[in-house]
Amino acid sequence: MSRVRTRPTRADTRERLFEAAARVFEERGIGAASIEVIAAAAGFSRGAFYSNFASKDELIIVMLEDHAERSLQHHRDLLARHRDTTDYIVALGATERSRQDPLGRLPLLHMELILFVARAKKRRPELAKRLRARRALTAEIVAVTNPAAGRKGRIDPAWAGATLLAMEDGFRLHRLIDPDTTPADSFLKAVSELRRIIARR
Repeated sequence: MSRVRTRPTRADTRERLFEAAARVFEERGIGAASIEVIAAAAGFSRGAFYSNFASKDELIIVMLEDHAERSLQHHRDLLARHRDTTDYIVALGATERSRQDPLGRLPLLHMELILFVARAKKRRPELAKRLRARRALTAEIVAVTNPAAGRKGRIDPAWAGATLLAMEDGFRLHRLIDPDTTPADSFLKAVSELRRIIARR
């Protein structure tokens, strides 16, 4: 009985290219990583790469977009189940969102790719779009999990969302530089402490 060979779907091909690109970028650096090497690392031809992406730049932008969408969906799923601030923070700390996400597993590479895109002015709108989406979702999380949000003199969800994202990115950078003094849960600890301070006001 002959075996029927099935070709990988477009989604499967892209996933393999994301994983291969992450490995190659880590090993060789973004500038030295050629399309041929990335395709070969994924087990594909150069033609297979170009059937999915027009260039290495496009691959990087789509990788960042994919990472952002996975992260947003992860937070949406948590918000659907946890409507209280404390519950949400605990659930966020207990979940693992990076198992199927190469950039989630490689925070240094994630930042390198962001800087690579940001260096070219024409590419920045792509990053700005993702940032605005993250801010909007974080503002929604603040509004939903904190009944006082939006009341006069209390918490502005939009500004609180921007502040929380800046804190998260800052702690991520600090952990890359000095992991000994920046535990993995530093951001969540800071959010919990801020919540206690605000509650005492």
